[in-house]
Amino acid sequence: MAVSIRLRREGALNRPYYKVVVADSRSPRDGKFIEIIGTYDPKKHGHNSTLKLDRAEYWIARGAQPSDTVRSLIKKNKKQAPTAPAAQVEQGTSHPPAAS
Repeated sequence: MAVSIRLRREGALNRPYYKVVVADSRSPRDGKFIEIIGTYDPKKHGHNSTLKLDRAEYWIARGAQPSDTVRSLIKKNKKQAPTAPAAQVEQGTSHPPAAS
């Protein structure tokens, strides 16, 4: 079975919204899929996608082929991923430890 990571269109007319899915390459664009690994909103400016990078890497390691758009979304999310945990660590250390 050839597996691909691609976009599944959701949303209303002229308001596209996509889910990033892992699907058999023979399935239709909006048809059956294996797993949802993220979302993409092309109308939104700035950070307009969410992606489970660990699941994307899992499927790519097992031979799944990402589409061109999904490949660029993975690349963008990998760039933004290192900044997010650093912000969480800073917030977590700014509070003094609770006294027991």
